[in-house]
Amino acid sequence: MPLYPHRHLLALQGLEPPYIAELLDLAESYALLNRGGKAQRDLLRGRTLINLFFEDSTRTRTSFELAGKRLGADVINMSVSTSSVNKGETLLDTAATLNAMQTDLLVIRHSQSGAPALLSQKVDAGVINAGDGTHEHPTQALLDALTIRRRKGTLENLTVAICGDVLHSRVARSNIHLLLAMNCRVRIVGPPTLIPAEAEALGVEVFHDMRAGLKDADVVMMLRLQKERMQGGLVPSAREFFRFYGLDAAKLRHAKPDAIVMHPGPMNRGVEIDSAIADDPARSVIGEQVEMGVAVRMAVLDVLAQNRRRNS
Repeated sequence: MPLYPHRHLLALQGLEPPYIAELLDLAESYALLNRGGKAQRDLLRGRTLINLFFEDSTRTRTSFELAGKRLGADVINMSVSTSSVNKGETLLDTAATLNAMQTDLLVIRHSQSGAPALLSQKVDAGVINAGDGTHEHPTQALLDALTIRRRKGTLENLTVAICGDVLHSRVARSNIHLLLAMNCRVRIVGPPTLIPAEAEALGVEVFHDMRAGLKDADVVMMLRLQKERMQGGLVPSAREFFRFYGLDAAKLRHAKPDAIVMHPGPMNRGVEIDSAIADDPARSVIGEQVEMGVAVRMAVLDVLAQNRRRNS
């Protein structure tokens, strides 16, 4: 089995398929351990994991915290709202402080694209990107991929429709890179105002009609409408958005009968997705995505800690 060669996990763009498969296989083993009520609680004993979140997050931060604790790490959640950052400390000042603390693993979410990469150049710790601006969110795409693989038995040759606010979505970008690397056919679906200009250059198919975009899809991945990142009137009212681009039973009928429905959360019910679809146990895997998030983050922490031991 190939050994993931990198000190950090900053992005999925350019990551080779064997390394993606390695992370997913390890995450699968952790998913089975978690379901069995078992965990290797001493694997990261004596290691320090810091969650540094400059943007609000419940699922991702809690998931990393739980993953670290299940592996035996000392986990510290830094509250940026009450930290020295709000007193004028720069990101590089923060990096110097964290470095002096002998941190082993650092999880960072930041509103600026490239912040985790900058931090990784200034600290000795293994850095994990938990979402940077509109750039990438690699562990979310990995947990999505694991969820798909568990339900479909493979990632190869599937048709995946990613729908909604693609323009502002780091989740969409990471998923596009991963799914294309694993030989999936990727479609993005949304109004022209929410489709990135470079979309077709990424190797995806672009649709502005929901029904056409969902036709014969194996996976339907809905995205949150990120109003906090929007400038100007990119979408009409929430009601109008749901009418054309919200997932309901009528639109879902254009996908394959066994298509699964995903959403990275948090969901705006009645805007991006109808509650009846989100809560349908036969089609929705949204709950399983949350569960797989812990397993994927355990795998990433495990691999980066191993690399740190090898290189120390």
